[in-house]
Amino acid sequence: MTPTFQSTSPVARRGSGREPVASARRRRARDRRKRKRADRLLGRYTDRRGRSREVIARHGAAGSTLVIDRECLTHEDSRLVAHLAADEPAENAAVVWRHYLHEAVPRGGGCRSLTAEDARSAPFAKPPEADLEWDPVPSGADPVDRQGCGYRLELVQSGMSIPELRWCRHRAAQPSRSEPVSVREAVASLESYEPVLALTLRALSLHGADGEVSTAVLGAELTRVQQSPIVLNRRLRQVVLASVERQELSMSEIALRCGRVKRDRRGNESGETSWLARRLGVLPEGGHDTPTPWIHSDVLALIARRGLGVAPREVEL
Repeated sequence: MTPTFQSTSPVARRGSGREPVASARRRRARDRRKRKRADRLLGRYTDRRGRSREVIARHGAAGSTLVIDRECLTHEDSRLVAHLAADEPAENAAVVWRHYLHEAVPRGGGCRSLTAEDARSAPFAKPPEADLEWDPVPSGADPVDRQGCGYRLELVQSGMSIPELRWCRHRAAQPSRSEPVSVREAVASLESYEPVLALTLRALSLHGADGEVSTAVLGAELTRVQQSPIVLNRRLRQVVLASVERQELSMSEIALRCGRVKRDRRGNESGETSWLARRLGVLPEGGHDTPTPWIHSDVLALIARRGLGVAPREVEL
């Protein structure tokens, strides 16, 4: 009896082995095409580490739009920039992208990681007013400036996916309304570094690592005030005016000592008191309606050492 052998056709072997692979490839290709249609590219940029990233708009739940920041090549490290409600115009995604590029990207972003829940939920599950009423730093009585405006730290809704912690001004005529101001503006209006700096430092220590609150702007503003050579002139003004009132020195003599000299038609010399008054915040600078509360630290040192004969630290706040 002649033995017979059953052989499997090479074509059959290849076909039976490749069919699942081909199907998987087709599925992945369809998924990529679907994602490509769903994701609308808003723009690209290079982060601080030199990595190429892109910001896209993606359809979310209930007609909403997710604005997402992710790596260009791998599409990993996705971060939620904003979650726009269904009733917002489509062009608002581009507005958020421009704001994000110019405001948040230079400071390192600050957005939280994208989660699966973001795709299943609609934005503003709770009203924004609930966040705005939250007091991040209980501070007792709010500091008030000469115009009766109060200042306090509040959460402010911006183009970001999370609210920002900012200083806000409440005008006396409309105490229920607030407007965000910088740390520098708050300090200038109060003509005092405290309690603004102390409360800002406390807020950053409490909420700096909080992924639900952005403190990037507040931290940058605090650093600028702390490192700026422009300082408040209130203490210097008080010392100069007290010396003039006691008739120890005149404004003209102080200006002369600082090298600010003017001459009349007869050639008589006197101190340029208008220069001194502007530096002290008594008179407004040219083109301004109100005096400035600021002075350069070099000019403060000049007036202190030459004009008053004291150390600069004695006339600094």
